[in-house]
Amino acid sequence: MKVREFYIRDITAVLEDESVSRVLKILSRQEITGVPVVNEDYKVVGFISENDIIRASLPSYFSLLQTASFIPDLNQFVRSLKKISNKSVSEVMTKPAIVIKEDTPLLHAADLMIRHSLKILPVVDNSDKLVGIITRMRILDAVSRED
Repeated sequence: MKVREFYIRDITAVLEDESVSRVLKILSRQEITGVPVVNEDYKVVGFISENDIIRASLPSYFSLLQTASFIPDLNQFVRSLKKISNKSVSEVMTKPAIVIKEDTPLLHAADLMIRHSLKILPVVDNSDKLVGIITRMRILDAVSRED
């Protein structure tokens, strides 16, 4: 089984100069957790997720959020989020992006996702241009159908 058989082709991506506030609207409207970031040639240069935005809003709290039941002051969070909302995606995104080629075995995609704690993995063609994404659920669904 190869990634090309299971990846999602109809996807959203953002340019690196888009604002964080625009990305938040896209994530909310489409109910997704992150999107690939591309340059003008549609080559993947990063990935921006809800975690990246939270981390940028509350850099000192992020490690505590992952290790304890800790919620910072909501007003402080709102103020911090507003401060970064006009920043460009390139200032907040994870880079370099971890990507996978279309002809890669599905098991390798699953391995990358597990090792890097990813929910979404951008899929690129042989020219390194974005062609889609593969998600954990797509992989689980593909594997569960195997007899």
